[in-house]
Amino acid sequence: MLLTVKSQDSAASLRALAASAPADVSVLCAQNGVDNERQALRLFSNVYGVCVMLPATHLEAGVVQANSAPTPGLLDVGRYPGGVDETAGSIAEAFAASGFDSRAVPDVMRWKHTKLLMNIGNAIEAVCEPSPRQDELDELARREGEACLRAAGVDFASAEEDRARRGELLRLKPVEGRVREGGSSWQSLARSADAIEADYLNGEIVLLGRLHGIPTPVNETLRQLANRMARERRPPGTVPVDEVLRLIADAARSPSGVPSGAP
Repeated sequence: MLLTVKSQDSAASLRALAASAPADVSVLCAQNGVDNERQALRLFSNVYGVCVMLPATHLEAGVVQANSAPTPGLLDVGRYPGGVDETAGSIAEAFAASGFDSRAVPDVMRWKHTKLLMNIGNAIEAVCEPSPRQDELDELARREGEACLRAAGVDFASAEEDRARRGELLRLKPVEGRVREGGSSWQSLARSADAIEADYLNGEIVLLGRLHGIPTPVNETLRQLANRMARERRPPGTVPVDEVLRLIADAARSPSGVPSGAP
């Protein structure tokens, strides 16, 4: 079973699967975030993580554009919580046969935590008006993320390792003359979805911060803003970066680490 829903929909999907599938079915979590595998392992004995590097665009029902060619994406797979087995190898071979670059890796969650550090920037792209200062905000969010992972004793692949893994494989190209405007969270708001994945991306960092005493005003502010925009079905990229930075500063001064208000 290939689980590809957004993380906020994993619990319901896994419950539905458990009602009809044997407990030893292989469940592959081809998703962003790092909580899905843990949820799946409560219900199924054979769980696999898939680290997904797949630039694609989904803005209308039934239409998915693969924005990278000739290799559409990287799908590395490994057993959860660690190791590889015959199933992981067979799945990687099947992914590769369908055009992806795929490897069976014994430390898939190490790579998925690196992907998490990238994905905490999804909320920035979804929330903020286009601005050069987005890079500044992304750096602040990533520093918090790395500090929380280290405090929790969670290993993750370095930026150098990630660059070596990607190599020249992912090459974004226009599809029918259209370029990719934004990532998966941006696309959720563009589709007017009423839910977004921020609780399992920025929220994962916030959770670790609270567990290990690391302040996370940047990721908490981004989490709240992304969720509010989804609830209100606001279009992506509409909040000035300066306003987001003001709210982060407000959250940093607050004893609770939570911003007092949001636009």
